[in-house]
Amino acid sequence: MGIRTGAQYIQGLQSRQPEIWLQGRRVTNVCEEAVFQQPIREIARLYDMQHEEAYREKITHICEETGERVNNAFLEVKTPADLQARRALYEAYARATFGLMGRTPDFLNVVLTSLNSNASFLEKYNPQWAENARNYYKLVRDQDLFLTHAIINPQNDRSKSSHEQQDIFTHLGAVKETEDGLIVRGAKMLATLAPITDEVIIYSFPGFKPGDERYALAFALPIDTPGLRIICREPMQDGLRSVYDHPLASRFEEMDAVLFFDDVLVPWNRLFLYNNVEAANLLYPKTGIGQQPAHQTGVRGLLKLQFATEVAMRIADSIGVDVYLNVQNDLGELAQSLESIRALLKTAELEHDVTPSGELMPGYIPLETIRGLLPKMYPRVIEVMQIIGAGGLLMSPTDSDMAHPELAADMEKYFAGREGISGTERVRLFKLAWDLCGEAFGQRLLQYERYYTGDPIRKRAIFYNNYKRAHACSMVDEALGVYESKKSTKAGSETVPQ
Repeated sequence: MGIRTGAQYIQGLQSRQPEIWLQGRRVTNVCEEAVFQQPIREIARLYDMQHEEAYREKITHICEETGERVNNAFLEVKTPADLQARRALYEAYARATFGLMGRTPDFLNVVLTSLNSNASFLEKYNPQWAENARNYYKLVRDQDLFLTHAIINPQNDRSKSSHEQQDIFTHLGAVKETEDGLIVRGAKMLATLAPITDEVIIYSFPGFKPGDERYALAFALPIDTPGLRIICREPMQDGLRSVYDHPLASRFEEMDAVLFFDDVLVPWNRLFLYNNVEAANLLYPKTGIGQQPAHQTGVRGLLKLQFATEVAMRIADSIGVDVYLNVQNDLGELAQSLESIRALLKTAELEHDVTPSGELMPGYIPLETIRGLLPKMYPRVIEVMQIIGAGGLLMSPTDSDMAHPELAADMEKYFAGREGISGTERVRLFKLAWDLCGEAFGQRLLQYERYYTGDPIRKRAIFYNNYKRAHACSMVDEALGVYESKKSTKAGSETVPQ
């Protein structure tokens, strides 16, 4: 089939009946549920972009295997030009959503592409796993499916590993093998946008220990698989808010969910890894399923940081406070953070690695540096926005107030900004900022960015240990060698006969 339209994506949602629970009730029609309607439209818009003349050649390509046009997320990167084609897709989707939706279809489809390109890693453990990974990549590519994933365990007793929990099936694990497949039971999170996706893929971060074999799993299933229960978090908005009053929260609410697996059957042809701690711990470094999507993460993070920085700058300008040195200092800091991420992305693309399969992988060090910096940079942008907006962020009237004939004149008079900024313009700017820095929607974005790729402290420690192994600190040895050389020369001169 190749690239889908937005209408075809929505038809796919309507054709399934996943078990979705929202605020204590079963959702029977996800497309008619208010809280999901606008996010569905936003994802549909991304699918439609694939067919638009302005984007088609930039974000899709003709598949050599099928002759069909497919998304660039499925492009196997063999050249620097391929890498730039991938980036063009990331930028188009991120710009269309202002970087606020972290799990657009490109993210996990890139994971599958990398898994397919490096499936030879799985062959030494089980050739069937490798074949399954390749076949699943083709299925998702050819049907242009939208995936969620769940890769972390619920926060139960974090001082203990999975097999040490009070109930051994608290965390998702294998129950038994059957003729038709593997039975699994337990929970996984954080399945962002799960209610409005086509499929879910399960895998895990490295860190398995002996005894964790039953939890060493990787597989994919349709989102409406029997026994799979989707438990949504409390919505950050009800789906009924006006776009004027909540220009972001009304459109880009990304529902997160915990997935409960109640003796779910995983067909053997949908299984990519099972009962092997070594393979599970090596899955990330050997297949690039962390490094390739880090490129998407970096581009999306750049656009999100740029958007938030622009909002902070416009807020400052609208009330004339960017004439003050302290405000200029803070905004200059944000601009430099933004440009640092931009430079790191270019470095990652230029200093790419090449896997044994011939796949180009954006550079590990600059990408991991981005992953380390964004959890600090984005909260800082939000803090600066809050400081600049101050009490004005708390006192924005509603669309109904602004439009009321008895209030309109006063609204324009008392909510006007600096010369040239009308009351309507300033109120709309401050509402935009409040969605980012004050609303529950914005606070979820903040928390999401802090832990987007896992525990930032643990990630930074892993980065340091890898960095240390790769750097011999030769300059230190060179500096000490100068001293030793002089000492040796001096000692030698003392033995010269007089």
